Amino acid sequence: MSAASMKEAGWVWEGIGFDPGVEPTVYGVGEGATYFGVPGANFIFHPNNEVNFAKLSHVPKVTGDISKWIWYETRAESDRFTFAQGRKDDPEIVAAEAAEVSRLSLEFPNIVGAFIDDTHGVAAHEKATPDAPAKIKEALRRHNPDLDLWIVVYTHEFENEYWQEWVDAVDVINLWVWEYENLVNIDEYIEGCRKVFPDKPIVMGIYIRDYPSQSPVPLDFLEIELNAILKHLEAGTMTGYNILGNCLIDQHPEQAEFIREFIHSH
Repeated sequence: MSAASMKEAGWVWEGIGFDPGVEPTVYGVGEGATYFGVPGANFIFHPNNEVNFAKLSHVPKVTGDISKWIWYETRAESDRFTFAQGRKDDPEIVAAEAAEVSRLSLEFPNIVGAFIDDTHGVAAHEKATPDAPAKIKEALRRHNPDLDLWIVVYTHEFENEYWQEWVDAVDVINLWVWEYENLVNIDEYIEGCRKVFPDKPIVMGIYIRDYPSQSPVPLDFLEIELNAILKHLEAGTMTGYNILGNCLIDQHPEQAEFIREFIHSH
């Protein structure tokens, strides 16, 4: 099998997220995959239901986040009404969401799996048990045995002992470098990931925005990452990448355009 091209291997996080310094976006769910011209969407920040997955009916491959991000009412400093986001990562809730994604995949055949954002929250939850990953996987395949379980892993987390409980249940590792200065170490990180998760497909995360510094990722570091991804795709040591995300395209248009141009020129 030939290596996937940049366009064929791409995914985009689709959903509206609230982060410090980021204004509301004009890009809706499903528009990121269209903008970047890639076939995959990781749906996040909203409920897994029929209405929302219908928004992604034009995207060939979709995964639903099962962590699960929720919206709740709050008030700003001016006492005006607003919304905020939080996460529910109790393993029992994650398993229930996995079963719901499994059910929805019968109606939406472009659903190919579920993913867990910031998996450390589930793995280290006070209700976590050694069999929690297996129960989540069982729930995900309850109605559709072909669905894959993705988990988000950061490169600074490889030493966490709880990953051993996840190895057998996981199908795809979504790997992220938290601080952009460390993107120069991707080759080393791929080797480290292989040691923890042998033979698991790796999908590399691409940040448009550097969250530690609350600023756009410098273009020279984006170029380093994109070239590393291309190299690993060609070598077969990486199966894809995903971009975070549609809600940042208009916030950091120079970075988004740089990524898009790289995809379509390689």
